[in-house]
Amino acid sequence: MFGACARPNYHGHSYVCDVTVAGALDEETGFVADLALLDRVLREEVHARFDHANINLDVPEFADGRLVPTGENLARFIAERVQARLDDAGGSAVRVVRVTVAEDATLSATYEP
Repeated sequence: MFGACARPNYHGHSYVCDVTVAGALDEETGFVADLALLDRVLREEVHARFDHANINLDVPEFADGRLVPTGENLARFIAERVQARLDDAGGSAVRVVRVTVAEDATLSATYEP
């Protein structure tokens, strides 16, 4: 079903992930989001979880036949995880509005919650 992507020993990509947030502009800071918080959330929920990982084995939500690690599922998963963390940190005025996961320069998937 997945052609060359269905190799028995898996296959890999050097993904690029763009996360776009939106919200009201804070007149005092000039920012929509607390950049330190956003950086920490992205580091923990995206970079630490996926960098140099075999998604099929190392990321529990995708392991053991759970979610299929398509670009679409990765983008949705990242959007949901980042939004949940922002909400938990009291940044609920900040909304994740787009996540794009690109496998290469010509193939990407975008999720817009």
